Amino acid sequence: MTDSDIASLAATEMAAGCAQGAFSAEDLTQACLDRIAALDGDIGAFTYVDADFALSQARSLDEQRAAGKPLGPLHGVPVGIKDIIDTKDMPTACGSPVLAGRLPMKDATVVTKLRAAGAVILGKTVTTEFAYFSPGKTRNPHDLERTPGGSSSGSAAAVAAGLVPVALGSQTNGSMIRPASFCGVFGMKPSHGLISRAGVLNLSKTLDHVGIFSRSLDDAALMLEVLAGYDAEDSATRPLSAAQYRAVLAQEWPLTPRFGFARTPVWDKAEPATQTAFEELAAELGDACVPLDLPDYYSGAWDAQRIIMAVEMAHNLGRVADKGAAAVSQVFHDLVAAGRKETAQTYLQALDARRTYADALADMFSECNVILTPAARGAAPKGLTATGDPVFCSLWTLTGLPSITLPLLSDDDGMPVGVQLVGAPGDDARLLRTAAWLVERLSEG
Repeated sequence: MTDSDIASLAATEMAAGCAQGAFSAEDLTQACLDRIAALDGDIGAFTYVDADFALSQARSLDEQRAAGKPLGPLHGVPVGIKDIIDTKDMPTACGSPVLAGRLPMKDATVVTKLRAAGAVILGKTVTTEFAYFSPGKTRNPHDLERTPGGSSSGSAAAVAAGLVPVALGSQTNGSMIRPASFCGVFGMKPSHGLISRAGVLNLSKTLDHVGIFSRSLDDAALMLEVLAGYDAEDSATRPLSAAQYRAVLAQEWPLTPRFGFARTPVWDKAEPATQTAFEELAAELGDACVPLDLPDYYSGAWDAQRIIMAVEMAHNLGRVADKGAAAVSQVFHDLVAAGRKETAQTYLQALDARRTYADALADMFSECNVILTPAARGAAPKGLTATGDPVFCSLWTLTGLPSITLPLLSDDDGMPVGVQLVGAPGDDARLLRTAAWLVERLSEG
């Protein structure tokens, strides 16, 4: 098997092959490093890679296997880490020159879990400035003149280009679902609080999620098994029994799942081709898909999301922006200014509205198993000065529901267009299983 063949394997295949001795962790890491050397000069997915350090991690894992020690579920698998997630042995600059060279004292909880599972932390992937809208250097692997989306631009592009099989990202508005759609990969934003955010840049405690980019649903399920769980350092997490995401994913549906097609109050923001594609997808699903109409009061959800994000980001990062004013983008200065202008009453009303929307949406899952909706307005737009519109992600991020992008559609230029599925609160495993059903159904068609 050539290095190119090894690098193209899914994470589950890498871990199995490494455990069986088909290749070593060093082989896997070198294969990914070779792809980075060959391709990332154009794509710009990584902001930091230390090849020698990555290989030293891999050799240590190979020594553990040779000594007969227990192997973790991600043994030898190279992983990309978004540059807002702390790593004690690599800089974490959050996409800003203000924090250039910052070396955290300890790993984020998710990085600790990855290391314990046997992963190789290959490097740090590019994020937009403070995970907001000002883009970094990353380009879309499918068309270098198009945006990869944001803010998890580097993670999505790295997985799409085969630089790593899986990568971590985050979402406070549309920062995972949209780039996964633009780059043509699977992007999983789990239920709020399922994965710890301890050691991750604190943008908005109410809205922040850590999630996963992968090239397969099996890999997403494997990563969830490693990362999900309670962490005393993140009050949003809660004690749960260990979920067997891969086992649930592999189960057959006893009945055909039911999809609720939600156009949402922002349906007119979708490009005409996207609207047509989703209408055709709903028709293809036939009786398995029913229209899901959201009451008029949902139109206020986008303002509520904007207010909460602006206020909490201004509170958490305003002083950083002030201190490094000359090095901070105008778009981020504007966000901080907007957050500081909101009144306490307006902010609390937005939090109340969030709970109302979340409760009402939870009730709607009595009518369907998942909600079907676009992941973005359309394919990745041309140009590198913006990252696209997160409008089709805001409601599901506000309410903390699990969602996933499936790379199932494309536009007339062959650019990826993602399908977003949204699950019931805490029902991440069944969301994955429904996603697998839909992928299989469309592949058969």
